[in-house]
Parts: sequence; structure tokens; C-alpha cells
Amino acid sequence: MRIQFQKLASIFSFIFIISSSSMAQLAPIKSIEGRWDITITKGDKFLPSWLEVNHSGVKFLNGHFVSESGSARPISRIYFVDNKITFSIPPQWDNVEKDLVLEGVLKDDKLSGTINTPKGEVLNWVGVRAPKLNNTKNPVWGTPIKLFNGKNLDGWQAIGAENQWIAENGILKSPKSGANLRTVRTFNDFKLHLEFRYPQGSNSGVYLRGRYEVQVTDSKGREPLKDQLGAVYGFIAPLEMPAKSAGEWQSFDITLVGRVVTVVLNGKTIIYKNEIPGITGGALDSNEGEAGPIFFQGDHGAIEYRNITITPSK
Repeated sequence: MRIQFQKLASIFSFIFIISSSSMAQLAPIKSIEGRWDITITKGDKFLPSWLEVNHSGVKFLNGHFVSESGSARPISRIYFVDNKITFSIPPQWDNVEKDLVLEGVLKDDKLSGTINTPKGEVLNWVGVRAPKLNNTKNPVWGTPIKLFNGKNLDGWQAIGAENQWIAENGILKSPKSGANLRTVRTFNDFKLHLEFRYPQGSNSGVYLRGRYEVQVTDSKGREPLKDQLGAVYGFIAPLEMPAKSAGEWQSFDITLVGRVVTVVLNGKTIIYKNEIPGITGGALDSNEGEAGPIFFQGDHGAIEYRNITITPSK
């Protein structure tokens, strides 16, 4: 019995030593781990971006990166030595061969540095830790608000290009690619109902708080992937694809509480209480701790919306 106890004690001591050794090795890289909201300066513009850093084993780091456009891209290896971070990833939509290279320094729990873009630009950036946005309480919902009055664009603002949006017979229409459209009002947690219709092959998106895109694209018969109808673009794939044919009216019922999102497409729950890790490409900003607007993408083709109602939390 005593011998067995000594053997167990030796095993537990060995496990403790290994665990302590692993924690000691992890310590230098723990300071950089987590999610970072990034702002890139390009001339007089401030471009939102996002970075996630994770440990892989006890010595190495990997993660994900979202630029000002496109989707979340995996980073196979992040180097972090003497509080200096660097990584490179291949271009996504740019028709060039060079990698994007990010370099930065961690100081006072903030990041700053430069990005060498695939097009050869050198841009400055800063990063702060993304808020957790945990909400353990069930929200108390307020009074539903009609965001579109069916008659004109009161309460809406076109951004990014010359306005092509019109109000006609109760429908908010973008007949061709052009400006994006956002609400003047901003919101924190909410329930959103809207209906949409697109022609064959067209594409749009519904941005929650102006930062998280729920994809709108012609997806009938397609697999439920991270870039298809109802997905949180680049992050969360739908459970199924109940898309209707192009030219038919379809509906979203979306609930966002903190980072947690539920998406109902045409009456079927396709995302249920999933966490959105960070901003998606095309976001208005990376200030995740702030309220934000509802924002429709209008630069990817024709799209129509109607019956747009939001119920904010109190």
C-alpha cells in the first residue's frame, strides 16, 4: 500500500513539474494573446481591422486577421520576441503576389506598428484589446422602432459613394452598385426584423452595429458556408441553407446581445447563440465597445429591403 502511494505521489509530482514548466514557457507569449481591435491610418482615413492571437502548444502562436475588406484569414505563425510582433499572410482579393506583412510593438498593453500591404503601401496602425461584451443577464426589450417609413430616406445616410438608394412603394431600393446605407441612429443590443430581395447573382450584407456582416447573397442550392446567405461573413456558417430563389422576398430575424448572435432565415434558425469573434471586413469602425448603426451594403449589386423593424434593449 505504501509503495502504491509513493508511486502515485511520484506521478502527481511529475505532472505538476510538467504543468509548471509549460506555464513558465507560456508566460512570455501570454501578454500578446487575445483579440485586438485595430485602426489603420491611410491618409485622412481610418480603416478598421482586427487581430486574434492564440497559443499553439507552449512556444508558438497563430491566429486570425481581418483587414479593412474581405474575410477573416488564418495566420499559421505569429512571431513574438522582446515585445515585438510580426506575421505575414498572402493577399486575398488583391490581384498581386506580395504578402501582407504586419509588424508591431506591445507597450502598456497596447499595440502599434506598420503594415506593408500587398500593393506596396506602408501604413501605420494601432491596436487595443477588444472588449469581451459578455452579458449574463437576459435583456429587457423596449418598444419596436420602424427604421424605414416606406416613403423616403429619413433616418438613413448614404456613405462611400454617390447615393443610388431610393424609396418606392414601401421598398428601400438600390437598383445598382453604389453607396452603402446606414441608419443615423445607433444601437447596442437589439432584435432586428427585415425582408430582402435580390436579383440572380447579386450580393449585399446587413451589418449589425455597423461591424458584423450577416451575408446576403444568392445562395439557393449552395452549401451553408461562411460566405453564403445568413452567415456571419468569414466567421460563422449557417447550420442549413433555407434560401429562396432570386427574385423572391426573404426574411431575417436577428438577435444580437453583446457578441452573441442568433439568425433566423425564412423562419428557420440557422445560427443559434453563437459568439462573433470580431469585426468583419467592410466594417464602419473597430470600436466594438460602442453602439453602432444598422448598415446595408450597396456596392456589390442591386438589392431591395422592406419592413425593417428594430427592437432595442432598454
